[in-house]
Amino acid sequence: MAECDTAATRSIVEMLLKQLAEGDVSAVAELYADEVDWSLSWPEGPQSGAIPWIRNRATRSDVRQHFTTIAEYNRPSDQGTSISAIVVSDTDAFITGVIRNESVLTRRHYTARFALHLRVIDDLIVQHHVYEDSLAVYSACAE
Repeated sequence: MAECDTAATRSIVEMLLKQLAEGDVSAVAELYADEVDWSLSWPEGPQSGAIPWIRNRATRSDVRQHFTTIAEYNRPSDQGTSISAIVVSDTDAFITGVIRNESVLTRRHYTARFALHLRVIDDLIVQHHVYEDSLAVYSACAE
């Protein structure tokens, strides 16, 4: 399995962010490998399963479903999502920022800081680990 260099990894990350901003879920999914190491920083407890898009994923098809479900249940706020930093080293990319959305179900707005750790191998994203303010998301989206 060939790896990517820093420039190739940055290119994939920039493409991912562009496709996410455009809402092109199919193009986003195509940037992921057939099998993905997907991890969420979501605590166990009564909130588990309450938010439809927050669950484990493992395949490109799961990735497509994840982003489709987010779009179905959220409306970007006027300020939208902002990226604070992108750090790339060889096959690893780290993105930090703030998500600003409105829950379609509850009409509540939320702001959630996040960090995303991606790994790119052979020009495909093979790892997607996200750390976010899960309490902010839960508080706004749970009915």
